[in-house]
Amino acid sequence: MTETASSLRAAASANTESEAAKPRPPLLELGGIEKRFPGVLANDDVALAIRPGEIHALLGENGAGKSTLVKIICGVLTPDAGTIRWQGEPVEIVNPAAARRLGIGVVFQHFSLFDGLTAAENIALGLAEAGQRRNLKRRIAAISVEYGLSIHPDRAVHDLSVGERQRIEIVRALLQDPKLLIMDEPTSVLTPQEVEQLFVTLRRLASEGRAILYISHKLEEITALCQRATVMRLGRVVAECDPRRETARRLAELMVGGELKTPQRQKSPDRHAAVRLAVNGLSLRSEERFGTDLDDIDFAVAGGEILGIAGVAGNGQGELMAALTGETLAESAAAIVIDGTPAGRLGPAARRLLGAAFVPEERNGHGAVGEMTLAENAFLTAHRRLKLVRHGLIDERGAANFADAVIRRFDVRTSGPTAKARSLSGGNLQKFIVGREILQKPGVLVIAQPSWGLDAGAAAAVAQALLDLAEAGAAVLIISQDLDEILSLCDRIAVIHHGALSAARSVHEVTAEEIGLLMGGVSSAPQDEAARAHPA
Repeated sequence: MTETASSLRAAASANTESEAAKPRPPLLELGGIEKRFPGVLANDDVALAIRPGEIHALLGENGAGKSTLVKIICGVLTPDAGTIRWQGEPVEIVNPAAARRLGIGVVFQHFSLFDGLTAAENIALGLAEAGQRRNLKRRIAAISVEYGLSIHPDRAVHDLSVGERQRIEIVRALLQDPKLLIMDEPTSVLTPQEVEQLFVTLRRLASEGRAILYISHKLEEITALCQRATVMRLGRVVAECDPRRETARRLAELMVGGELKTPQRQKSPDRHAAVRLAVNGLSLRSEERFGTDLDDIDFAVAGGEILGIAGVAGNGQGELMAALTGETLAESAAAIVIDGTPAGRLGPAARRLLGAAFVPEERNGHGAVGEMTLAENAFLTAHRRLKLVRHGLIDERGAANFADAVIRRFDVRTSGPTAKARSLSGGNLQKFIVGREILQKPGVLVIAQPSWGLDAGAAAAVAQALLDLAEAGAAVLIISQDLDEILSLCDRIAVIHHGALSAARSVHEVTAEEIGLLMGGVSSAPQDEAARAHPA
């Protein structure tokens, strides 16, 4: 009897362990999802299952169909075909309100916050039902403590760091008590320390049985955080895997469907090369109500060198970019010098004639005009350098040929030079704008967020183009919030914080953690003459 009882207990224990090991039924299950747009099959027979308690990655190249699929889940779009099951029951998610009622919350890449309002006021605007707004400050404080998301309800958003603003978005989503939380590129503007805190929060949410759908082009994060990954390519699901058992490179190759080329630099910068871009004591008051003033900015970039300026968004990068492009004029001509010519009082067109080119952070409306064709957008910045105006007339064929060259060289997924800029996905428009400037072969290139929104393959191609441009003798300045990007591409790095710039140091002399602390304002380094100049 004793042996029999022991055997039964052992069998019961084994059955319990077996049951625990079984995957839980899906919280959300998509089957045969199809969505068409004119000339494009964005989602083609897509299947996806997300289970309670898991952090699930959705990966794919630009234009792979991820955004369309997420919009279907959120109720922004309705599928042309396919089924959606929520907790095993078929549902129709007809609008975002229906998604919220089911328990689907979203934290988008670009925050939807009003700078002039407090944290509590912004959160209240995102809560559809009056009942959700009762005792709001107390509930914000409770969730902040519970999940380690420190928020002061009465602080104005314009006073907050980007990491603090993201906490507001997450708390707003959590107050809706979501069962599924969708995170779209959540770490693109965070310091390494803020990323670690975010991961702690996401793991805590998953441990409570909530599901996380995590979308990111930072594949090292995927391997560290997610338990499952679904990979899309050209609108279809092409692979599913456990990313913890894969390398970031292998995930990238699944996304692009082939071998990923690693950007290579053939030679080191010439230590004796002439300075091609110099900024001397640049101080400017911001023209934005909640902007950041620039405080005595000094740096120099030599021909063949890539200098990176890191920083959390909102610390003066926009003001610095406007000063460098000529959209905002400096107080003195000598504050900005391009190839030996004082240019601080010159506008954008005159600076381009000196051999400078610029890629702004905001591609829509700033880097490109959505209603114009790609050929027309190519003409806008290249017509002087490429002589696309003859006898007062636009050389339309020349502009189209140049746009076509950009499309082919940078693998821009579009129907051709006559396609309107607004018809391109964000990543493809980014490739076009970057390519348009690089193919003009500038002597000085100032570029903000070069890989913003790009998949691994496209980011590698853009990185290689920047390295090649520097090797050809150009001075390249990269302004970016992506530390991995800066550390992999740049020769030296400086950090901008509250409008002041740290001393530039060799990337071989600093760690990501040190740069992250500078980005967060924890410590600072004094400027010195040696750091301002290019490496000796």
